[in-house]
Amino acid sequence: MKKIVIDPITRIEGHLRAEVEVDENNIVKEAYVSGSLFRGIEIILKNRDPRDAGLLSGRICGVCTNSHFRGAVSAVEDAYGLALPKNAEIIRDLIAMALFIQDHVVHFYHLHSLDFVDVTSALKADPKLTTKEAHNYSPNPFRNSPSHYETVIKKLQNFVNAGKLGPFSNGYWGHSDYKLTPEQNLIMISHYLEALKFQSNIGKAVAIFGGKTPHPQTIVVGGISSVADMLNPQRLNDYLFTIKEAKDFIDRAYLPDMKLVAAAYREEIKAGVGRANGNFMCAGGYAFEERQRLFCNGIIYNHEFDKIENFDEKKISEEIDRAWYQDNGEAEVPYYTDLNADGSLKTAKNEDKYSWIKAPRYNGQTMETGPLARVLISYKKDNPLIQSFVDEFLEDTNLELMDLSTTIGRNCARAIESSYICEYIFKLVSRLLQNVKYYNTDTWAKYDFETLPKKSKGRVFLEVPRGMLSHFVNIENQKIKNFSVIAPTTWNASPKNFDGKRGAYEEALIGLKIEDTSKPLEVIKVLHSFDPCLACAVHMIDTKGKELSSYKIKSL
Repeated sequence: MKKIVIDPITRIEGHLRAEVEVDENNIVKEAYVSGSLFRGIEIILKNRDPRDAGLLSGRICGVCTNSHFRGAVSAVEDAYGLALPKNAEIIRDLIAMALFIQDHVVHFYHLHSLDFVDVTSALKADPKLTTKEAHNYSPNPFRNSPSHYETVIKKLQNFVNAGKLGPFSNGYWGHSDYKLTPEQNLIMISHYLEALKFQSNIGKAVAIFGGKTPHPQTIVVGGISSVADMLNPQRLNDYLFTIKEAKDFIDRAYLPDMKLVAAAYREEIKAGVGRANGNFMCAGGYAFEERQRLFCNGIIYNHEFDKIENFDEKKISEEIDRAWYQDNGEAEVPYYTDLNADGSLKTAKNEDKYSWIKAPRYNGQTMETGPLARVLISYKKDNPLIQSFVDEFLEDTNLELMDLSTTIGRNCARAIESSYICEYIFKLVSRLLQNVKYYNTDTWAKYDFETLPKKSKGRVFLEVPRGMLSHFVNIENQKIKNFSVIAPTTWNASPKNFDGKRGAYEEALIGLKIEDTSKPLEVIKVLHSFDPCLACAVHMIDTKGKELSSYKIKSL
């Protein structure tokens, strides 16, 4: 067996390392994916006022700021039994939905698309042929004119002439795994640049109700504080205008680009490249009407789409058998076991530890969470909000539902989700306007903090861009005694336990054919399809609040 080490994996949030073992035909036989940076964010929350949980936990990640902010506040509200006014729920959802759209578009174009796009090949494209090619995937392609593509080529050529490719640096240009034609590459590069503008503009929608982004600050225990924005017609109009612009890009660029990629990589999709074990999990959520939810909750085992079980939080556990922690009877404390002499992970023995990521399990099984899980579960549970979007995409690409359970399919699911979330947003704004019209302007559940329980526990399960997020809080004497987070990437990037079960990242790599072991683009492409966020995934708790380790950074 030959071992290939990729460290660090870039174009993600946080620090991720992958080691794969390949046979004489360069087929991956075993994989070990490691979160390589320790973080102890929950310790900061200990002994704090529970009302500060959101502002502090929002710093877990610079990308998922709103997700953790809302998760922490919601867990505290659950501990105190506070029921939110409808307006507060709607505004929180409007912030979250804008973040979904921003995250999905940024992930594909700026973190993942260069796994499919051969940048230098785009310089050979014919702008006129490119405009014709774009019409194969959309009746009204985004910014589709020969003059526009000529400008894109000039920008790209300027990077090349300068001796560096700027944001397009360090790619495996010319790799055999690149399948797109020069014209298709030019379309994608054009949209990559347009998505930079998209990222900036959609951030404004988050900030309108969130106060700012990243790290919004208007979600408070009991409701929201951005009341003036809710009552200001201009602010509502600004939000809607931004979402309409975003929807235009998603429908005319993002979705068509996924159809383009699906067509180019059809053989890879049908071969099931990047498919994990078929265990999917979704907590559901985001109310539309009294009973309707944007996402349905459910559990799928082994790709049995017609046997969906209801999600049950009591079946969740979190293990540390092969993570760098040790249970001292009171808490799970860091227990780093170092690397092998050659710098590789220690994985030879079943008890070897190799990751800072813990190993959550549902009913003893590793699970995949994220847009793919949400789309599969909601679609198969006949959710009317999503069915037409999935049906149309599958028909246009001549794909089956199982085909979405692949590297390319995860990206397709993310684009589908972005499109129908836009439709949901407009309905949410309409509900908010109706409430205000009839003088329902409540945004905060009035309470007296001094009269709330001195001791309580709370939890919340939210669907956020990367998958299911859960926050748990234990309050004593009106202070946070313990706080715990299980993030989507914790599920997907889970290491093995003594039972040897692989997490979704590792399972998706098994059987992968690597053409050039010095340029393992295939491995990176699979891992990027999950949208890794290691900053969210690595956490730990010490129940006594003692100092576990201290670090000093030397200046250069």
